Amino acid sequence: MKVSFEGMGEKAMTFLNSKASPAAGGKTVKVAAADTVSACADGDRFAGFCIDADSELATVKARGFVTAAYTGTAPVPGFVNLVSDAAGGVKVSASGGEYLAVEVDTAAKTVGFIM
Repeated sequence: MKVSFEGMGEKAMTFLNSKASPAAGGKTVKVAAADTVSACADGDRFAGFCIDADSELATVKARGFVTAAYTGTAPVPGFVNLVSDAAGGVKVSASGGEYLAVEVDTAAKTVGFIM
């Protein structure tokens, strides 16, 4: 048997994609305007992760399990506060949203967490 968190409580939505700072697949996003998401800047609290995007629309996972690259201090399993980093991944920050980290791979610098 294999441990898996995929598909658990997933919710995805389609937004307009910002022209000024477009969302990209696999990166953190924030709500930039009505019905519109954009790429996060370093230190932003994120609304979700972009699953797929083109020049007009972006599909965003807002709930469920996500694996993301992290920078800085390695998160620890359990509840952790995360914000976006400069590369569209995440980093630990006291000002971040609280998420449940269930996997941390320090070699690959990834964290699996539930939004």
